[in-house]
Amino acid sequence: MNTLYTLIPYLKRHRTTIGIGSLFLVLTSAFQMAGPWILKLAFDGLESSITKQELLVYAGILVAIAIVAGICRFFMRRLLIGTSREIEYELRQDFFRKLTVLSFSYYNRTPTGDLMARATNDLTAVRMVLGPGVMYTMTTVITLTASVTLMALLSWKLMLISLAPMPLISLFMYLYGGMIHKRFESVQEQFASITARAQEYLAGIRVVRAYGQEESAKEEFSNQNQEYLDRYMKLVRINGLMHPSIRFLAGTATILVLLFGGIMVMNETISLGDFVAFFAYLNMLIWPMIALGWVVSIFQRGAASMKRINYVFNSEAEIVDSPHAVDKEDLQGAIEFRDVHFTYRTRPDESVLRGINLKIEPGETIGIAGRTGSGKTTLVNLIPRLFAPDKGEILIDGSPITHFTLNTLRNHIGYVPQEAFLFSRTLAENIRYGEPEASQDAIENAAELAQLSGDVSEFPKTYETAVGERGVTLSGGQKQRAAIARAVIRSPRILILDDALASVDTRTEEAILGGLRSYMSNRTTLLVAHRVSTLKLADRIVLLENGQITEMGTHDELVAKGGAYAELARMQELKDQLEATS
Repeated sequence: MNTLYTLIPYLKRHRTTIGIGSLFLVLTSAFQMAGPWILKLAFDGLESSITKQELLVYAGILVAIAIVAGICRFFMRRLLIGTSREIEYELRQDFFRKLTVLSFSYYNRTPTGDLMARATNDLTAVRMVLGPGVMYTMTTVITLTASVTLMALLSWKLMLISLAPMPLISLFMYLYGGMIHKRFESVQEQFASITARAQEYLAGIRVVRAYGQEESAKEEFSNQNQEYLDRYMKLVRINGLMHPSIRFLAGTATILVLLFGGIMVMNETISLGDFVAFFAYLNMLIWPMIALGWVVSIFQRGAASMKRINYVFNSEAEIVDSPHAVDKEDLQGAIEFRDVHFTYRTRPDESVLRGINLKIEPGETIGIAGRTGSGKTTLVNLIPRLFAPDKGEILIDGSPITHFTLNTLRNHIGYVPQEAFLFSRTLAENIRYGEPEASQDAIENAAELAQLSGDVSEFPKTYETAVGERGVTLSGGQKQRAAIARAVIRSPRILILDDALASVDTRTEEAILGGLRSYMSNRTTLLVAHRVSTLKLADRIVLLENGQITEMGTHDELVAKGGAYAELARMQELKDQLEATS
């Protein structure tokens, strides 16, 4: 339950609204408590010489009490439940804000479906604590205190008899509460797993169908679903035992009052009006006693969910602005790697980069070659600080990149990753994503530079065509060119193309490179590529092998050396010849 203390700052922000809502809650309970006392006076009057007019007055008072209590209840729920929704909104905003600053290493080890479950189901469970949980807890405490006090005024002996089952109810709450917490936490973990699995299958549905694995996918998802059902049924069994147990004990109190209270009325120890009022107060008390089980369940579920949310909130962002980071409007684009080492946390025994030393002049184009897994992508990912080196440093314009704010650094970098990701928006919105204020002319110029404008003219709504989730309506080459357009529209000082032309054919590649050649002439560009035809465009080429720079020079120089790059170029040339003759 300590995990719920995280919510205190959120509650403090809304203390005025919560205070007013609580006032209406107290008023609602007060008017409800007045009703049985009016009944007592009416019944006592029936035993004496009450007039018809007086009876109508009592009836009118009861109607007035019901109306005022209903109005107070409306404002109570409007304020308290409304506040819980507002806090849920704030929690979700903070949760998403936290996700935007967590490092890539965090996402590498955390399934997307798990985060989706925390952002939906877990937040809903927490909201139930803040709304109904808090409201019914306060109602229970007020009703319990007031009812017991008024019952004692009517007959302290009968009050003690009616409260005889209370210790057992408290024991049940304690025992069931712990079991609910553990089982609901288990349920939420499995829900996260099943959400992650569903998200994975939906994202890879084409692969599933292409390999005829529909039945295998169904079976695996069914197993996950069955495990979720099994865990939830264990929780249901606990809830199923708890509520009847409380109702039974509460019903026992009713039987005891009916038996002993009836005897007291017959013996004239208490009046009929006292007995009716006492019974009404007992009924008011029974509902909170029954609701107490539900409230305990809500709080235990909320605590389990808040623990999962706190795990994200407490995760440290590894890449943040240093205390003395500065904003800078202009960068020249000089880059230098000094003895840079890097290892992924998921593979701590495998060093990806080792002792990288490389100096790049402003406006220079550097080609980065190497076999798969040699560290090419990791190297360029260090420049915009998507990851941080374990050792060594990276400088831009002679200053360590940590001296610049992340906004400064990334606003001056145009980055095209290996896998182009497009949002489920229009093509124009995807291109403009790199420069939100870009004009339509700028969008069209960027598309033309990326050799995409010809394709766009054939789209049903040209640039306003919706590309679908992950750009599903576009071909691989079109998505890649849209990503290039998104990078160049912001006119960055540093352009990173991470195998960005792998999804286009040779002819389109030549056209794109032809358009980019003049564009790159006054920008520092890093070209990660497998194709030698792409690398030829570079002023210098760096060859990476096992995380180290083993060769460096122009294309002609490296071919003349007859080393690993020359072999790579020869194999690429043979492949191109075979494709041309096939």
